[in-house]
Amino acid sequence: MFMSEYYHSLDTKGRLIIPQKFREQLGNEFILSRGLDHCLYIYTQEEWEKFIEKLSTLPELSNANGRKLNRFFIAGSIQCEVDKQGRVLIPASLREFASLEKEVVLAGVGKRIEVWNKNAWEDYNNFDDVEGIASSLEAFNI
Repeated sequence: MFMSEYYHSLDTKGRLIIPQKFREQLGNEFILSRGLDHCLYIYTQEEWEKFIEKLSTLPELSNANGRKLNRFFIAGSIQCEVDKQGRVLIPASLREFASLEKEVVLAGVGKRIEVWNKNAWEDYNNFDDVEGIASSLEAFNI
C-alpha cells in the first residue's frame, strides 16, 4: 500500500525522483497515467492490469462514455522505468495536463501514487474542514 506525501522538484528535463519507499513497491517498471482532479496516477504493473481489466468490460464501441474513459486513461498513459538516479521522465503532455512545474508532491493513496502540482495539492487538500472529512467517513460508513 502506498501512503505518505513527498515533496520533490522536477529538473529542467522534466525528470522526477521517485522516493525510495515508493520505488521498492513499484518495481523497475510501472505505469504513469492521466488521473482525475488534474493530477497524474502511478500504478504498479499489477494494479494497472486490474484497472485495465475493469475498463475492458465497458461497452466502448457502442457507448460514448466507455470510449471516453478508455481514451482518457489508456491513451494518456506511458510505461516508465526508473533510471540509476531513481528518476523518471514525465512526458511534456502529462506535465502540461497536471500543470506540473518545478515543485511537485507525490502522494501515496493506497493502490496508487498521485503526482500533483504543489500549489494545486495544497489548495485541494485544505484540511481545515475536519467536520467535512468526518461527514464523508460517516457517509461511507467508515
